[in-house]
Amino acid sequence: MPHKIRIAIVGAGETGAPLLEQLLSADFVKIVGIADLDDKAPGIVLAQSKGVRTYGDFMDLARLGEDIDILIDVTGVHKVRDGLRQYMRDSDNHHTVIMHELIAVLLLSLSKGELVRIKHGDLDY
Repeated sequence: MPHKIRIAIVGAGETGAPLLEQLLSADFVKIVGIADLDDKAPGIVLAQSKGVRTYGDFMDLARLGEDIDILIDVTGVHKVRDGLRQYMRDSDNHHTVIMHELIAVLLLSLSKGELVRIKHGDLDY
């Protein structure tokens, strides 16, 4: 296991921003980047203030390849999820794990002690 778990986040809004905040407080986590189309999304602003690389295109973040241990997709957008999966297959990346948004909701909920509500109604895998 690496010295620090290298994490990237796709989606810097209502779910991504609090997730980023929680992950930034963990000594054993290195945030390698966060992506969102909105350069004013709360997670992008937070990341920039903490010196974390930001991306406007999630594929630019995915291209970091095996420098990412866990890529967390909290967009709720099927095209993004499918694009990430396809890229990992096409690039022969068997290292990076794509973490589903529902797992992020579980982790945030556990830390808050109650179920965190998100705006994305469709959490199909």
